[in-house]
Amino acid sequence: MSAPIIAAKEPIAVNLKKGEEYYFCTCGRSKNQPFCDGSHQGTGIAPKPFVAEADGEAYLCQCKHTANAPYCDGTHAKFNASMVGQAG
Repeated sequence: MSAPIIAAKEPIAVNLKKGEEYYFCTCGRSKNQPFCDGSHQGTGIAPKPFVAEADGEAYLCQCKHTANAPYCDGTHAKFNASMVGQAG
């Protein structure tokens, strides 16, 4: 199994619709961050499906190391900008 790639060092704000299912990229390889585009194929990493609990803005993790996926928990603070694009 491959390690997740740090897609970015900060969370991304997205608008979610209550009750809608989304597929959060957990591998960091998606070109459609923070959502899955199938780039995880062959890595042994799978996307995380989730259903939005409310309408509105949410901050989703892009470092791929949050303990509260898909939401940002501040873990990105331990990475530096030179680590973007690399395994965390």
